[in-house]
Amino acid sequence: MIQNNGNTFKEAIKQKRDSSAKSIKKLLRQRSFVVAIALILTGLGASLTSISFKTGIYFINNWRLDILDKFPPILVLPLFGLIGGACSGLLIKHLAPAAKGSGVSQIMGFLRHKSVPMNLKVGLVKLVSGIIAIGSGFPLGPEGPSVQMGGSVAWQMAKWLKAPVAFRRVIVAAGGGAGIAAVFSAPLGGFVYAIEELLNSARPVILLLVIVTTFIADSSALIIQALGLNPKAGGFDFQSGFSIEPTFEIDFSFLPIDFIYLVFLGVIIGLFAELYSKYILMMQNLGKKWYKNKFVLKMSICGLILGSIYSFLPDSFHNLDKLQKIIATQNTDIGLATLAVLVLFITTGLAAASGAPGGLFYPMLTLGGAIGLIVGSIIPEHAPSTYIFAGMGAFVAGCSRTPITAMFLAFALTKNLIILKPVLISCISSFLIARTFNQESIYERQIRIEVDN
Repeated sequence: MIQNNGNTFKEAIKQKRDSSAKSIKKLLRQRSFVVAIALILTGLGASLTSISFKTGIYFINNWRLDILDKFPPILVLPLFGLIGGACSGLLIKHLAPAAKGSGVSQIMGFLRHKSVPMNLKVGLVKLVSGIIAIGSGFPLGPEGPSVQMGGSVAWQMAKWLKAPVAFRRVIVAAGGGAGIAAVFSAPLGGFVYAIEELLNSARPVILLLVIVTTFIADSSALIIQALGLNPKAGGFDFQSGFSIEPTFEIDFSFLPIDFIYLVFLGVIIGLFAELYSKYILMMQNLGKKWYKNKFVLKMSICGLILGSIYSFLPDSFHNLDKLQKIIATQNTDIGLATLAVLVLFITTGLAAASGAPGGLFYPMLTLGGAIGLIVGSIIPEHAPSTYIFAGMGAFVAGCSRTPITAMFLAFALTKNLIILKPVLISCISSFLIARTFNQESIYERQIRIEVDN
């Protein structure tokens, strides 16, 4: 009887998916021009919001660093954290409560038919509040908010289009993937993420819609950067066109013996990634229990504590972009890399507990890179850089349960094909180890904290 019920449920799911694919194909046949416009505007909107997000963080962060040159960190960083947390919390509480949190779990909740507000207002509040929080020193990344902002833009396009529910889900997932593509300049990473994590679908019509949107987002982001809206522009200019601009130009090597070491690295990071996921979720639950509905107070206190912690740390910790660069280029020793692991482990959990609008991919990459640097440094006559980027991908894979996405994100930082093999080995190892402890990713578990409640 149970087996029959299980088969009936599977058949119902299959029929629903077939029906969704048919409705999307029908929409493409009948209103192909309007759909094309919607995809273009979704990709463009995702790139505009992502670039605006990174640019805003860049300017506030630089302002904070300029003040640090004139006054002691113990005066500047706690004050910035307190005021930034309070301002960001007030915006979210009074304008769009759905804008709090990482952003990824909100999009995943919507795609799983949860009651999650999706509109341009949520996206705009996420944009401004995230800029303030991360720029003020919350150790989070821009990719989570970019996923939610991209999804919000996509939802608005689908609403204007009066599209069927099936198409709305696809275009929202495509908008989320477009946000990843624009932030990391990784169209393949954004495409795979939308398919691997958000939609769990590989139907040709859906693949087509998602890949078009993510590539539009990536290309338009590069062009917008070239127009001067982002001081860190790269990858396109109006004379020579598109070019390959790696974030880090590193030399890699991959020997047969490295296969064993990379599996070992993946196992270590898989264990650590699951521990990290449990810690983040525990901190979020404690934050909800201790502060209940006092969201502004929670963000203010967390900002104050985070600023106080970072005020006692070396200058390299006052700018997480700089810290990631130091680790990626091996411009440090095992001592600082170990300190980075300890500090980011603790402080990102505190930032997540506050409900701050920021993503975890960025600190995950830095954490994984630091662990890879430690492991690579103790292996004689092997390139530590290989282990650094393998560690970056492995940590994301272990937490998000998306090994292919993690591989392409690590690749996007280097644009070097040699790195794909070692990164994939560690990603798969980390993914399998972490999955033995829990089948769900950190974001799937966050849905119960950030969305269901």
